[in-house]
This record gives sequence, C-alpha cells and structure tokens, in this order.
Amino acid sequence: MTLHGRIDKLYALMRAAGLDALALIPGPNHRYLTGAEHYVLERPIVTFYVPDRRPIAVIPELEIPLFERHPAPAELISYTDAEGYEGAFRDALKRIGANGKLIGVEGIHMRFFEGEVIRRSAPAATVVDATEPLAELRMHKDAGEVALLRRAIDISERALRAMFDEVQVGMSEIEAAAILEGHIKTLGGDGLSFGTILHAGANTPLPHSGPLDYRIQHGDPLIVDFGATYNGYCADITRTVFVGEVSAEQRAFYKIVQEANEAGRRAARPGLTCESVDMAARQVFVDAGYEHLIRHRTGHGLGLEAHEAPYIVIGNKRVLEPGMVFTVEPGIYRMGEIGVRIEDNMLITEDGAESLTTFTRDLMVI
Repeated sequence: MTLHGRIDKLYALMRAAGLDALALIPGPNHRYLTGAEHYVLERPIVTFYVPDRRPIAVIPELEIPLFERHPAPAELISYTDAEGYEGAFRDALKRIGANGKLIGVEGIHMRFFEGEVIRRSAPAATVVDATEPLAELRMHKDAGEVALLRRAIDISERALRAMFDEVQVGMSEIEAAAILEGHIKTLGGDGLSFGTILHAGANTPLPHSGPLDYRIQHGDPLIVDFGATYNGYCADITRTVFVGEVSAEQRAFYKIVQEANEAGRRAARPGLTCESVDMAARQVFVDAGYEHLIRHRTGHGLGLEAHEAPYIVIGNKRVLEPGMVFTVEPGIYRMGEIGVRIEDNMLITEDGAESLTTFTRDLMVI
C-alpha cells in the first residue's frame, strides 16, 4: 500500500470513529504514514491529520530539512527555541478549526506533555483516546511489510544460531546477550525490537527483565527472548535450551511447552478468533495440571512495534484475517527453578497460517 493509501485508510478509520482530527507524535504510526523516522525529544513534534486536507506538522525549526524530505509531505508550522512552541500549536489548531471538534490522540504513546499543550491551544476542543481505531491502521500487513518482517526474523535466527555456538559455561548472562546483539548488528539488523531478555538457571522464570551478572552453569536451562529490527519492522523470538545436559524432569517440562506452542500454531487460521489461539495453547497446560504456572497471554501482534494489535488473549473476540502477524509464545514458570517459553511469529494467510520463524522447536542441548 502506498503512503497516500495508508493516509486514506486513516481518514476512513477516523470518520468511522467520529474523529474530526487526529494528533500523532513521532513513533510507529507516524512512521507508517510518512515513511520517515523521528524521535520524541524535549521539543514537541505533533502532526495533525484532518480528513480531506493536507496534514499539518508542528515542528522545531531545526527539523525543517528532515520534514521537507518526507515522501508524504505536510504543511509545516515551525518554532524556534527562543519563541517556544505554544504559538505554533495555537496556529496549527486554529488552521484546522479545532475548537468545538473531537481530536483523537495516541493514548498509549502520547505524553501528558503534548496532550496538555493541545488542550491549552484549543480549549473548546474535546481530546479523546484514539488507541482503538488506530489499532486497525497497521493490523493487516501488506506484501512489502511481510518481506521486511521475514528479513528481521532471518537475521534474528542466524544471530541466535551463532550465539548458541559461542555460549560457554562460566559466561555471564550479560556477556551472552552482548554476543547475540553483536551478531544482529553484523548480520544487518538496524536495531533491537526491545531489550534482550536472556536468563539462565533459576532466573529463567523472569519473563520481562534484562540479563544479569549470573554465570551460566552446566545443566542450566537458558531462555532467550529477543528480536532484530529491519527497516523498523520487528522480529520477536524465544527459544529455551539446556546447557551441557538436560534432566528427565526438565525434558518433561519442556515437552509440555512444545505441545502448547504447537497447539497454538495449529489454531491460527482465518475465521477463528484471537482468543481461540490463546485457549488452544492454554488447554495443554490445563490438561497437564500446569495451569497455575501460566503467567501471561499466548501472544501479541507484531510489526513496527514488538507489541501491537491483535492481542492473542482470552476475551479478544477479534476474528483472525489474512495479513495479520502475531506471536504464539506459551510458557510456564516455576519460580526460583525453571521457566520455559517457545515463541514463533505467525502470518495469517488466505487459507491458513504460516510460521515465519523456522528455528527448531525441538529440545536443544548446547
């Protein structure tokens, strides 16, 4: 889809939601609509989208050269450090006739800072959270986006193989993660989808924390949750392996997660709901008597963000449709002892689903 096609899609979503205007800050939605990357800094940058007119961007004067090169240009209202930004925001909101109108903002991404300057600049406008209509904007990936996701995943999987070849007993979690991230850079990744999660031994039940100075021991489980980005698109892969040897108890624990991952992937197909995938994976744990060891949903969408819609969780009745990309990452965790998670990236196709990840799910001893 072209950038203009994406903007037309945005305007259709805005009309359906009753929004007169939409304010976006630098981030994934801004990048999706403009093809350009900017950063959230102390100088506010906000682009206002109004159906049937050219977008208006309020920017620091020093950003003009970058914005003038946008593939999808906007009308620019700039400010200097000496002037401050309040006047530029009043000017922009006056041009779009904001007073008395409904203005949507990115409830998850926008800071209090930008939200308040919009309210001050158009006191008669109503500012609302537009997270729900915006979720639809990027939910269906086109062929170009899928190609970028494939590339990010390929880089990630090659980096993971290389890291497993180099991990040694006595190496710290921090050192192992640095090796992995070094390979991502060497192989052409342009960044990380999120801070690498790499833990060994009794640290493996920690699903969302960075590497520690714990040194890897013989017989440890080792969990690696990470992803490379390529042209902004994110991979998100988890594999759990064992160092030197694996006990019968660890093997049985791993096998249950492997079966849950397979059940979740089998349940991913068009026409079924997001929650059906979660329930299929969860049922494996319930049947094995491990329901009490579940600590998170089965998955989440993947694209310009590592976590985006659709969310693969009980209660989400959203029907799966071709072009949706999401993770299937069931895991169980026995605190202070062992955590196992196996995560794949799935693409819904016209007649089923494809796992974009190909790294083996069989138990590995490194």
